[in-house]
Amino acid sequence: MVQTAAASQPRAQVPGPLPQELASVMWPELPAVADEMVQEIGRVVPEYGPLLEGPSRTVLLHCVRQNLTTFVELVADPAASTAQRDALCRSLGRLEATEGRGLHCLQSALRIGARVGLRRATGVGTRYNLPASLIVAFADAVFAYADVIESLCREGYVEARGGRDDAWESQRSRLLRLILAGSAAADEPGPAGAAPGSGGAHRGEAASEPGPVAPHPAVVDLARRVGWPVPERVTLVALRPGAARERLRLPGLDDVLADLDDPRPHLLVPGEVDEARMGMLARALGGRQAVIGVTVPLGGAADSLRWARQTLALMETGVLPQRQVARCEDHLVTLWLTGDPALAERLATRQLAPLDGLTTGQRERLVDTLRTWLTTRGTAAQMAEALHLHPQTVRYRMRALKKTLGAQLGDPEQRFATELALRALHLRRPGTARPPAGAHAQGREPEMPRGHEGV
Repeated sequence: MVQTAAASQPRAQVPGPLPQELASVMWPELPAVADEMVQEIGRVVPEYGPLLEGPSRTVLLHCVRQNLTTFVELVADPAASTAQRDALCRSLGRLEATEGRGLHCLQSALRIGARVGLRRATGVGTRYNLPASLIVAFADAVFAYADVIESLCREGYVEARGGRDDAWESQRSRLLRLILAGSAAADEPGPAGAAPGSGGAHRGEAASEPGPVAPHPAVVDLARRVGWPVPERVTLVALRPGAARERLRLPGLDDVLADLDDPRPHLLVPGEVDEARMGMLARALGGRQAVIGVTVPLGGAADSLRWARQTLALMETGVLPQRQVARCEDHLVTLWLTGDPALAERLATRQLAPLDGLTTGQRERLVDTLRTWLTTRGTAAQMAEALHLHPQTVRYRMRALKKTLGAQLGDPEQRFATELALRALHLRRPGTARPPAGAHAQGREPEMPRGHEGV
């Protein structure tokens, strides 16, 4: 049973008398033990794996060293101050809550650290011919010290969560984070803005959905402990932040994993979200906006959530229409076209370079007409109706476009690239206004600069 914050008072420091001279044996071992603990924690606890690189590793190593240092100080002097360690452990607990991780990560790290410490102690005991009874007393001291550290971390964690400590829910949230962390690490990153289903396929290769990947052992173990059958396929759901956490209940959806403490809350639904499940979700959400991601193998969970969040963002910016519950599947082309705005801008700059000599107004009118022609291939009359123009105005613009972009429009590859660029630009500028109907009813427009006249 996990020790509560209250149960840790008064704090037992190191139970049983350990010989003070043992501290002199322990001091030289600390640097190597700390490094070994950090490496083992990062290897075994998936959430801490990314912390082994860069500044995060320095912070993690500092935390381990501080706790080890205090332990040895208490062996040398049981009355030694623990204020620095106590403050650090509470900060660690608050950090875990802020990062959306449960205490299970810290608890796992403490168990691993204790194992590494005892392994080292056994070697040191053999080297110095220490009695077995001392090694046993040392092991008791290590586990008692780990309990104290855990209770301190829990104090900070519970404080950061406003006094809540929902252990079972926290385990399920941790399971969801493990699944997402594992799927993100398992997939080789493709090009920026890779579209759903692209899989980062090389040129000439058929794009295919990732095959089933065995889940991480930590996922299997935690899923077993919380009674959650591991599915082959999942659907992630992105929720709009803001509504009170307590208002969201999932009756009839007990197999759904939720991380509602994340700044961008989300759900994992085993299998596909059919119409029946869609209705249950809509009722459970109580008006909160959500996007149903693409159904993918378990190893693609991170992609499904990324696309769902991208769709939610596009609704927020007005690129996509507002819906209480939307599906990614209905907007795959839009997701792809808006996946890399900088690249789309570069493509548009290249494809539309021949129009650079025009004024802004002239350029916008020709671009609007070109986009309509590329997407509809309609007659002048059909395009005029779509653009709210006189057919003669459309003919005038098309003559100017063919004179300026003639070779480009005749080449299928160049024409396709231009259409992609214009579709992406149009999606990013949904509010672009067109001239009112009848503004050019006589079929006349301002004269084009020399070299861009219609023929």
